[in-house]
Amino acid sequence: MNNYFELRITINPDMEDIVSDICFSNLDCEGVVLAEETYKDLVMTATTEGTLRVFLNSITQNPIEILKTERELLKERGLSDEELGSWEITIDEKENQDWSKKWKEKWTVTHVTNKIAVVPSWLNYEPKEDEITITLDPGCAFGTGTHQTTQLCMKALEKYFKSGQSMADIGMGSGILAILAKKLGAGEVYGCDIDETVIDVAKENAQINGLEVYPPLEGGSKSLISGWGIMTFELNTADKINKKYDFVCANILHNVLAEIMGDLKNIMKDDGILSLSGILDEKKSVVLDAIAKNGLRIIDTITQDQWISFVVKKK
Repeated sequence: MNNYFELRITINPDMEDIVSDICFSNLDCEGVVLAEETYKDLVMTATTEGTLRVFLNSITQNPIEILKTERELLKERGLSDEELGSWEITIDEKENQDWSKKWKEKWTVTHVTNKIAVVPSWLNYEPKEDEITITLDPGCAFGTGTHQTTQLCMKALEKYFKSGQSMADIGMGSGILAILAKKLGAGEVYGCDIDETVIDVAKENAQINGLEVYPPLEGGSKSLISGWGIMTFELNTADKINKKYDFVCANILHNVLAEIMGDLKNIMKDDGILSLSGILDEKKSVVLDAIAKNGLRIIDTITQDQWISFVVKKK
C-alpha cells in the first residue's frame, strides 16, 4: 500500500463542516475526523475538538497555500479570525495501515430528532417505529447531517413540510435535505449547488436511499423527464431558477444568504416557506436586515448551540 498524508488543521469547531468541504473540493482527500473523545468511567478525559484531521491519498499541490487562500476568501465574505480559528497546519506522511477504514470507526448514527436519523452507509441500523432514516457517506460533501446548521433545516422540514408539496434545496451539498423532503412525501424536489463536485455525490446519496434522480448518474435510466414526483439535481444558482416551490431550504453562510435573499423569495410560492440556516448567532443581524428588506416575515426561530435558523414566509 502507498503511504498517505495526514493534515492537522487548528480551527474553530463551528467551522468543521466548511473546512472539511474545502478539503474535499480542493485536495485529494479521502476522509476527515472531526473530533475524537477519550472517556474513562463515563467521564471525558481528552478531546481533539478544534483539530481537524484530514487524510490525503497524495499531495499534488501545496495544501497550506490552498487553505490559506480559501481562508482569506472566507474573511472577505465576513468571517473573522476568531470565528475561523488560526488554521495552523501540520503535515505528516504515514504508513498506510488501512486508515480508510479507521476514520470510519469514528462515525455513528446521528439522531437529529426523535423521528429522523442519519446513518453512515457502512453501519447496520434498525430504525425505530415511524423513524425516517437517511443513509449517507459522512465526509463526502458539505451537509452530512452531523453539523448543527444542517440539523436546523431538517427540524424545520419535519415541523413545516407537508406531504405532496414541492421543495427546492439551494446549496444542496450532500443532498441530505432534498432526500429528507422526498422521504417526508414530497412531490417535486429540486437541488442545486455551485460546486460541480457535489452533484454526483448527491445523486449517489439519493440512489443509496432508493430514490431516482434526474439527470441520472452515468449509466442510469434516462426515462425520467421532469415534473411531479421527480428529483432533479444540477449545477445552478437561485437567480437562474424560474419555478416556484412550496418549501425552500438554504443552508449557506450568513452573508451569502443576505446577498441572495431576493432570489430565494422569488422562487417561493405566495404561501411558501423558506428555511434559512448557516447563521452564527452573532451574525444574525445581517440576515435579519435582509429578511426585512425583502418583505419577508419570521414565523419561527430555531437554535442549536451558537447557530440560529429562521423560518420565514412572504408578508
